[in-house]
Amino acid sequence: MGKLTFRRRKKAAPPQMPPPPPAIEVASTSKAAVKKKAGGARLWMRMDRWGQSELIECDKSVIIKRVSIPARDLRILGPIFSHSSSILAREKAMIVNLEFIRAIVTAEEVLLLDPLRQDVLPFVDQLRRQLPQKGPSTHVVDQTVTRNNEMQSPTAGQWLPVPEAAEVVQDELPFEFQVLEIALEVVCTYLDTSVAELERDAYPALDELAINVSTKNLEHVRSLKSNLTRLLARVQKVRDEIEHLLDDNEDMGQLYLTRKWIQNQQSEALPTGPASNSIVPAAGHLRRLSSTRSGSLMSNYFNDDDVEDLEMLLEAYFMQLDGTRNKILSVREYIDDTEDYVNIQLDNQRNELIQLQLTMTIASFAIAVETLIAGIFGMNIPCTLYNINGIFWRVVGIMTAACIALFILVLGYARWKKLIVS
Repeated sequence: MGKLTFRRRKKAAPPQMPPPPPAIEVASTSKAAVKKKAGGARLWMRMDRWGQSELIECDKSVIIKRVSIPARDLRILGPIFSHSSSILAREKAMIVNLEFIRAIVTAEEVLLLDPLRQDVLPFVDQLRRQLPQKGPSTHVVDQTVTRNNEMQSPTAGQWLPVPEAAEVVQDELPFEFQVLEIALEVVCTYLDTSVAELERDAYPALDELAINVSTKNLEHVRSLKSNLTRLLARVQKVRDEIEHLLDDNEDMGQLYLTRKWIQNQQSEALPTGPASNSIVPAAGHLRRLSSTRSGSLMSNYFNDDDVEDLEMLLEAYFMQLDGTRNKILSVREYIDDTEDYVNIQLDNQRNELIQLQLTMTIASFAIAVETLIAGIFGMNIPCTLYNINGIFWRVVGIMTAACIALFILVLGYARWKKLIVS
C-alpha cells in the first residue's frame, strides 16, 4: 500500500506545473502591446496660427479625425515615401512632404511629424519666429486699418468700404501659404547648402585628378559623382512638384484652405444670420463679410480662379530650385569634362605604350635576324671561312651593320605609314 500511495503522489505532482505559461503569455502580450504602441503612435507637433505649439503623441485615427483626410494620405508621410516630394490639397487640409518636412496644414494649425529630428529643427525655429509676427498683432492692426478706411453713409445708415481695405486683406498670405513658404524656404536653403558643400569638395578633387590620375583620386571623384546624382534627384523631385502645381490652376485653387474655410462659414451663416452689414472678425487677418459686401470688397479674394498669390510664391522658389539645379548640372559638366580629359590622357599614354612596344618589336626582329645568321655559322658543318684568319670580327661587324640598317628601314616604314608618331 505504501508503494501505491507513493505512485499516487507522483501522479498528482504534474498539475502543479502550469503556473509558468501564464507568465510567458503575459510577457508576450506586453511585448505585443509595446510593439503596437510603438508602431501606431507617432510624435507630432501642433502649432496654431499664433505660434503656440505643443508636442502630442497620437496614432493615425486621431490625426484622420482631426484634419479630415483619408487614411491613405498618411502613407505619404510614412517612411516608404520619405525620399519623395509632394504637395497635396484636400478639402480641409494640405499635405506637405518635402524632403525631411512632413506636415499636415489646415487653415488654423499645422501638424508636424517628428519635430525633434535634427534636420527638422530649423523648420520649427522658423515657424516659431515668423508666425507670431504675423499673428495677433497683425490682426489688431488689420482691424484698425479697416475701421479707419470705412465711412458711414448718411442716408442709408450702412458702413461702406473704400478700396484700400481690400488691398489690406490681399497683402498678407493666408496661414497655410505662410507655412508652405517657410517649408520651401527651409528646404531650398538646405539644398543650396548641400550644393555649396558639394562644389567646395568637387572642384579641388577634380583638379587633383586632372593632375594625378590615381586610384585614390578616382575613388574620391566616384563618391562625389554618386552624391551629386542623389542630390540632383532630390532637387528635381521638389522642382517637378512645384512645376506640376504651377501648370494646373485648379490644383493651386484647392490649396486655398482659408478661402474655402471662410466660404463654408459664410454659407452656414447666411440662412440663419441677421440682415446686417457689420464686419465680424474671423480667423486671423481675414474677416467674414455679409453677402452684400463679399461681392464688392473681397471679390478677388473669393474668386476660385484667382491664384496669383500662390503662383508668385511658387514661381519664386521654382526659380531658386532651378538655379540650384543649374549649379549641380555645372558641377556634373565639370566632372564630365574632367573625365574626358583623363580619358584623353590615358589614351595618349596607351598610344605611347603601343609605339614603344612596336619599336621594341622592330628591334627584336632585327636582332633575331642577326641571331639567325649566328646560328647558321654555329652549325658543325665544314666551311672554308673557318680557315681565314680574322674573319670573325669582319663577319660580326657586317651582321651588326645589316641588323641596324634593317631596324632603321622597318622603323622608317612604320613612321611613313604613321604607325609611330614622333
